[in-house]
Amino acid sequence: MNPLERAVRRVDRAQQRNRVLRVVYAVVKKFGDDNGGVLVGSLTHSAFAAMFPLLLLLVTILGLVLSSHAGLRNEVLHSTLTQFPIIGKQLASNIKALHRNSVLGLLVGILGLVWGSMGLAQNGIFTMEQIWNLPGPERPNYLKRLGRSAAFLGVLGIGLVLSTGLAAGAPTVNGSFWLAVAGGTLSAIVNFGEYVFAFRVLTPRAVALRQLVPGAVLAGVAWTALQEIGGFVVGHYLRNDSAVYGLFGIVLGLLAWLYLIVELTVYAAELNVVLARRLWPRAIVQPPLTEADRRSMAAQAEQNQRRPEQHVEVSFDGEALTEKELREEMARGERPGGQAG
Repeated sequence: MNPLERAVRRVDRAQQRNRVLRVVYAVVKKFGDDNGGVLVGSLTHSAFAAMFPLLLLLVTILGLVLSSHAGLRNEVLHSTLTQFPIIGKQLASNIKALHRNSVLGLLVGILGLVWGSMGLAQNGIFTMEQIWNLPGPERPNYLKRLGRSAAFLGVLGIGLVLSTGLAAGAPTVNGSFWLAVAGGTLSAIVNFGEYVFAFRVLTPRAVALRQLVPGAVLAGVAWTALQEIGGFVVGHYLRNDSAVYGLFGIVLGLLAWLYLIVELTVYAAELNVVLARRLWPRAIVQPPLTEADRRSMAAQAEQNQRRPEQHVEVSFDGEALTEKELREEMARGERPGGQAG
């Protein structure tokens, strides 16, 4: 054994013994096993396609409902765009022209939002199926996916309304530390609720709701922190409007922000799987394989099943696991039936 491998194995033993590090590494490991980077890229593209129709719809509705209250309309719009640090001002300056034709904007916004959100929901469902290693025969058909996509559209709309209302009330807490803390806490709770409902809609039904809570907590708190950090950076270091310049900068900034949020979401979903199936500790250097390694690899193999009459077997050093045994291995955890189902 060379000195480098000896050092890595020493680190590996340390992380497997540490209660926090072994879970963190297990989440990172599973993210790589599931090709998380590819999933994040696909979801980011879908989110980008849905974002501008969503903003168009919001601006158009505000123009129709608050046509005689320009000040309130601009305040609500500004409060909504503050959820996009650094590029919020540029977005606002480039969508003002949408007020000119509200009827056409409403029609285009609704059609674009439906199309974009359906694509985002379909990619979200596929991502959760991959993360939970759902076998082909147990994945929902087109009609079921369409129903979930419609439900996701409802979650998206409710989340937009709540976030907009909360952001609009945020300026009233400026100047008071405790009110600001209360506002941030309320924002984290709203974000947590949005993630719970989104995970519930996109995740296989066999997964219990309580198994989705840890990831929703992580994502809700982290998203709130990212918004606050972004606002702090803009307020203290990027006050010059030329910090991000032109349409090219808006596109890159929005893509980067969406990618960061989507990556956070996928990691949060991976945390749910790791905790539900107790997929830790994972080995950095193999062999030997840990029990969690074996169960994770078995789940990945079972995921490749395409037809009910197809059967999957996984062998480890001459030991074969049938499909039934695979499920028993996957079910080891905090509750029976914790498989991807």
